[in-house]
Amino acid sequence: MMPQTNLESQSLAELAVAHAGASRVFHRHGLDFCCHGGVTLADACARKGLDPAELVAELARETDTPAQTERWDTQPIPVLIDYILDRFHAGHRAELARLREMAERVEKVHAAKASRPQGLADHLAHMSFELESHMQKEENVLFPLLASGRGAMAAAPIRVMEQENQDHGRNLARLRELAHDFVPPMDACGTWRALYLGLAELEREVMEHIHLENHVLFPQALRAQG
Repeated sequence: MMPQTNLESQSLAELAVAHAGASRVFHRHGLDFCCHGGVTLADACARKGLDPAELVAELARETDTPAQTERWDTQPIPVLIDYILDRFHAGHRAELARLREMAERVEKVHAAKASRPQGLADHLAHMSFELESHMQKEENVLFPLLASGRGAMAAAPIRVMEQENQDHGRNLARLRELAHDFVPPMDACGTWRALYLGLAELEREVMEHIHLENHVLFPQALRAQG
């Protein structure tokens, strides 16, 4: 059973780390648990006009199932790295290419419509370039250091990755803006609707990726270093 005492005073990052499934609840309500995960649940709800008690109840419903018991903060560093590589690095590469192609098609076919997502394909290309650079630095430099137990050499690369994760967060905000909060117009075709569904899922996956790095993997690596 998910303990519900003092949840409102805990940060979004703390809750996302401690309670499997919490990140899905936060994403549904547009709460940034990755780049701005230090905000308390109470403050985050106040900014969004949400009822904290209702959100706590939703967290309990989401996390009190046997399938949602996994806590990544209890996993060793090599397991975390393998998960990030398999789930996020591979996933981002495949999805960004697919979504960029769909965005190009939608922008071209619906060029005469004012409601079309103007500049979306170009922004996805920018995101793809930035994420690819970030992931290659992790794959070629940072992750091998951490996996081999050489955490004492990782402080500077970690700071670079944290700074880049802030940039990824800003790119996500721009993505949502260009795609009209991922809400297609009434006359949108099937490709347009599928594109926005895919973009919403990409946003959630990138936020999960940033969260696991900033709030789980990197702090664990720095603790091991100390």
